[in-house]
Amino acid sequence: MDSHPPSGSSAQPSVLHIFGEYGDILFGTIFAALTYYFHLTGHTYLSTLSGAIAIGAFSITVSEIAEILAERLEEPYASFVLTFSAVAVEIILLYMIVLESLHTPSALETVKGGIISAVIVDMNVLLGLAVFIGGLSYKEQEHNEDTSSTYTTILLVASSSLLVPSIINYTDNSRGLFDASVAIAIVLVLFYVAIFIFQTRTHSHFFKATAKSRLFRIKKHRDEAEEEEDDDYFFDRLGNVWNFIAIFGFIFFIGMLAEVFATDGMKIATEMGISTGLAGLLIAIIAVSPEILTAIKAARDDEIQRVVNIAMGASTVSIMLTVPVLMGLAYLNGITLTLDFNAFQIGALILTIVLAWKTTDDGETNYFEGISHLMFFVSYAIIATLYH
Repeated sequence: MDSHPPSGSSAQPSVLHIFGEYGDILFGTIFAALTYYFHLTGHTYLSTLSGAIAIGAFSITVSEIAEILAERLEEPYASFVLTFSAVAVEIILLYMIVLESLHTPSALETVKGGIISAVIVDMNVLLGLAVFIGGLSYKEQEHNEDTSSTYTTILLVASSSLLVPSIINYTDNSRGLFDASVAIAIVLVLFYVAIFIFQTRTHSHFFKATAKSRLFRIKKHRDEAEEEEDDDYFFDRLGNVWNFIAIFGFIFFIGMLAEVFATDGMKIATEMGISTGLAGLLIAIIAVSPEILTAIKAARDDEIQRVVNIAMGASTVSIMLTVPVLMGLAYLNGITLTLDFNAFQIGALILTIVLAWKTTDDGETNYFEGISHLMFFVSYAIIATLYH
């Protein structure tokens, strides 16, 4: 008996399978070419739009490769790979905006808005959507309450430290503002070193799923199902070193696109009078979108522990590493970036952390808590659009 399918019967599924596996790379390549074409021909609106799509597509590829590496590693290293790959894209986008401040001074306000918005999007859109969608499938989802308790404490302390330059900004001591910003940036880096040791050495169990979580049962069934599948995704067949090289390669392409996106995007923002808060929010959404897809997938698999690690871990890195790195890169280019965030930004940041603390402190989440985060984000987006 012939066990092979009839000739040509599997051709169409094969094409669909390839498109499904590598569609992000295909779309990224096509829209990257369009981005440069529109940029060279002076179509700034089209180049900005196609650039955003290309960056988003390649960011999804970075996220997928990072997820492969994460599955091979244990927590908290698994979440580190996911968060650092996404934050790298965020830093590149914001750095290109920093460079635009040489021609458009208001670009620095967009950068500050982007830093705060990245945390707002991580903690409200990513966490909110994942908790909401996961809550529709499971009445309650359980995670390690030590994770959220530790992260919210870290974020509250880090956010409070950003108040120091902002307070000094109300004085007439402009030199004091820069000195305070540098001092706070150094403190944030040192604080993150202590946190890294805490996460990876002394208290790594704080960031792992507890035994009571359904994660283990779900993961076991999923792993058994995956063993029966013949997964031919290219990056699944690569070793860890080559996958890290691939991630850096795609991030390099994203950096090239980000330069065009920043140049043309700032022209559009200036022409249309778009608020710096809204511009920063759009940049944050582009940077965080791949993480959002990863978090939603994890929530649907009842892996809410990974969702919490990604959302809060990325927010921690966004404040503690993005801020010092951007300040250093700006200084090397003769640009003074200070940390004088406005009252709206600091207030929204602190309220976001308080909300996350209240919705995750008991180690359980449900769909209503996801709705609460989404409602907060909608309110923030409205004010960001109108606040000047």
